[in-house]
Amino acid sequence: MNIHTLDLAFKNLPHTVAAFVVEGPSGLLLVETGPYSTFPHLEMALAQKGWKTKDIRHVLLSHIHFDHAGAAWALARQGAQIYVHPRGLPHLASPEKLYNSARMIYGDAMDTLWGAMEPIPETQLYAPAHGEILELAGLRCTAWHTPGHAVHHIAWAVETGHPADAVVFTGDVAGVSIDGQLVVPPCPPPDIQVEDWQASIQLLRELPIPTLLLTHFGKITDKQRHLDALDARLLAWADWMKPHAERQAPASEVVPLFEAFVRQELLDAGMSQAALAQYEAANPAYMSVAGLLRYWTKKQAQ
Repeated sequence: MNIHTLDLAFKNLPHTVAAFVVEGPSGLLLVETGPYSTFPHLEMALAQKGWKTKDIRHVLLSHIHFDHAGAAWALARQGAQIYVHPRGLPHLASPEKLYNSARMIYGDAMDTLWGAMEPIPETQLYAPAHGEILELAGLRCTAWHTPGHAVHHIAWAVETGHPADAVVFTGDVAGVSIDGQLVVPPCPPPDIQVEDWQASIQLLRELPIPTLLLTHFGKITDKQRHLDALDARLLAWADWMKPHAERQAPASEVVPLFEAFVRQELLDAGMSQAALAQYEAANPAYMSVAGLLRYWTKKQAQ
């Protein structure tokens, strides 16, 4: 099974957002699309392999956040079928609420960061059940619902029928680890849920597949070490945020503190300045502040 990692050059930085092409016995499978702002990079990366976007007939999405699914509509217009979590499907069919909510966060930067998002006809959307197996392009694709980072998250196990060939495309549920460096948990609002995420990490541990492919960014072969480190850092970040939530600190006060905390973690791990920029592009610290403060506020209200 040939898998090609396509660098979408998000924010003109290398190795921040990936899409993946899997060559199946009967066609091509695309996993993730990146945002529409990077669609020209996707087209160029495909062209370098001798392919066009219209050659992609099936697109697997881990979830509907813009950096993973923002260009799905453009592939659908070329005839592709889009596979997405049941709770994500309505937002791709009618993306106005999703897009307008994001514009409230990003403002004028919305267009340059993410680009347009257009509706996808429901006839071109399919929402697999948890554990459902799809035969696509001659490949066996299993949809594992893995909430925690988002309620609408799927980790996709893809294989040719031989377990030795299997990989799991993890979206964000296995964290951000640029080229195998320190793993960090992206914790954006609105539905970051630590306990659900830990359960999803356990599901990944138990899958008899040793190789993970991260959208941010690349291959992980030491799965258990990686997932243990992610689990520990997820709890550490949540614990760091808890006292700020308890005293109802405004996000504007917490963001610079958390940015400094994360930056020091990355520096202590030996990160270069270039790597710091990649991590911040892939997983902005301020988004995790908003997500984790919301998580603790909701938890305290229960």
